[in-house]
Amino acid sequence: MSHTRRSVLAAVGSGVALTAGCLGAPGSDGTQSVSLLLNWTPNGLHVPYYAAKQQGFYEEAGVEVTEIVSGDGSDFSARQAGRGNNEFGVTSSDQVLLTAGGGIDVQSVGVMMQQSPNVVFSTREAFGGELNDPEQLAGKTVGTGPGMVRMLTELYLEATGVRSEVELVDTGYDTVQRLLAGEVDAAGGVFGDAIDARYQGATVDSLGVATEVPSYGHVLATAPSFAEENPETVNAFLEGTARGAAWATNNREAGVDALVEANGSISEVREQARATWDTLADEHIVGPAVEEHGWGWHSSEPWTTMADALESADSGEVADPSTVWTNDHLDTDAEYIGDYTEQIQ
Repeated sequence: MSHTRRSVLAAVGSGVALTAGCLGAPGSDGTQSVSLLLNWTPNGLHVPYYAAKQQGFYEEAGVEVTEIVSGDGSDFSARQAGRGNNEFGVTSSDQVLLTAGGGIDVQSVGVMMQQSPNVVFSTREAFGGELNDPEQLAGKTVGTGPGMVRMLTELYLEATGVRSEVELVDTGYDTVQRLLAGEVDAAGGVFGDAIDARYQGATVDSLGVATEVPSYGHVLATAPSFAEENPETVNAFLEGTARGAAWATNNREAGVDALVEANGSISEVREQARATWDTLADEHIVGPAVEEHGWGWHSSEPWTTMADALESADSGEVADPSTVWTNDHLDTDAEYIGDYTEQIQ
């Protein structure tokens, strides 16, 4: 990888969260204005929000998203949403559970990633061949970073019956590079890590953690008090987001255009951003709950799975998983919610 490309990737991955202004103020047409705090710096995982904003879908649904703010981790976005510093935050189920358990009232109102982005992956060079079955991991060294990635990797290894035969090591935040250097045989991460390794020239194979461990990826959170006081705004935000996801699924290049237009530095890693969006759109947004109920729908099992994992790992005070999510603001009569699967090509 060139020095320029590495510099751009580093810049894209190290942004500092900004402070939103004029929260909750009425828009120019009387609709409420809100801000969305991302979980990290903008990348291919955030295409739906930029597409919805660029195409005017939020306004058509009845809410004005004044800004999409670069984030500083799912824990930060969960806290900011719970405190009302940003009306909405892109975060994760583990951080919603821990944030609510720690006394900041926050709740998930929609699921963007029905299937967890976590994978166990390797390169043909490091593994000595193709990885296509978890039983092949027996006798191997698997590296992971901290937190949820490690927990879900361990749960996957246990569910597939190979945990006792795998040496699980901490690779910090350099998992991809240590895999590429041959220091570990395989790695636990998210599919973006596998894409990163592929764009550094490796041939990569991945096993999806969600096939064995029901768990969510990105969820959309807000303060329950804000949702109670502004139900129409929350409904509109979710409808606009769902429409943005459907439109960008059907218009892949244009969806990435919206992301790049708002974040010029991504132009240098556009191809990788497109690969990330393709993977999200094709493999993670739709699941059985979406097919049965509609876009964004929550089910209890992934929340219980995550709560149990956090408690087993002594991660901190964990909220009752039945209290941290709701489907009340998903209007299944809206075509891009209730009929989401019919809207995508």
